[in-house]
Amino acid sequence: MKLGLHIGYWGAGPPAGVPDLVAEAERLGFDSVWTAEAYGSDALTPLAWWGSQTTRVRLGTDLIQLSARTPTATAMAALTMDHLTGGRFVLGLGVSGPQVVEGWYGQSFPKPLARTREYVEVIRRVLARAEPVRFDGEHYPLPYPGGTGLGKPLKSITHPLRADLPIILGAEGPKNVALAAEIADGWFPIYFSPKQDAMYRASLDEGFGRPGARRTPGDFEVLSMVPVVVNDDVEAAADMLRPMLALYVGGMGAREMNFHFDVFVRMGYEGEAVKIQQLYLDGRKDEATALVPTAMVEEIALVGPKEKIRDDLELWRSSIVTTILLNGPPPVLRMMAELVL
Repeated sequence: MKLGLHIGYWGAGPPAGVPDLVAEAERLGFDSVWTAEAYGSDALTPLAWWGSQTTRVRLGTDLIQLSARTPTATAMAALTMDHLTGGRFVLGLGVSGPQVVEGWYGQSFPKPLARTREYVEVIRRVLARAEPVRFDGEHYPLPYPGGTGLGKPLKSITHPLRADLPIILGAEGPKNVALAAEIADGWFPIYFSPKQDAMYRASLDEGFGRPGARRTPGDFEVLSMVPVVVNDDVEAAADMLRPMLALYVGGMGAREMNFHFDVFVRMGYEGEAVKIQQLYLDGRKDEATALVPTAMVEEIALVGPKEKIRDDLELWRSSIVTTILLNGPPPVLRMMAELVL
């Protein structure tokens, strides 16, 4: 099992101490460093800035939102980053949700699977650089069908360093997970429970079994965010994560469509998730947070004293997860490096 440093996206301003964290992660033997974007800071600029001080770790986006850039613009960024990092860049992609896609980017959300499939295919064609890019797609046709009529198929001026630059997809629902196994090199689950390992394997196996699948279970990455809170009091450790889970289950999305809510329903927490969502959307956030059970926290996180975390890690080791992504201070990074690496 590998470790990655997940920096994420910014809040009101740039997070403090990131260069030191990145340096410590590389020193400890971490495999990768990742940045993200929502509707504030972008993923690529911080990765290039902080990543310029590294020499070994892979540098990736966890993740870039499809609606933020055309697939050719994303391919340009990816091939540029791959050259600048000497072949260490990993492209993580995701569709986001309807509120961001339609509210922030002003694009249509429906058909996310079809859009993802087209997006990845266009990027692959750019990176292959075998011929000028033509694509007869519903969502990303090239050249554009209309306008002046002067558009022409083009081939990247810059020769990509790697035609097989890895692409990792963020996915939550079973169909999206199967798509990741079919067309990508890896999968980002935003919330993963090693206790539900068989459920995830079934979705991945469906994708691996499709004609033309890109990978097999033996060479496919699963990179999971795993919150870690060290505290001799398990309940106090869980308290640190309850507000985050209440936000995602209750408030990240609409009552009619919240993919994070659906994840915990599939884990068996439908009753709790419904109550948390109702309270959160009614503005009773503290009550929603109090309803997050410790068992739910322990499904997706490592909480408690170091000895308990060491024992709980065994379930993660036996799961399909290949990389644990961490976001924490240097002592947490050092402890996890000791326990995992």
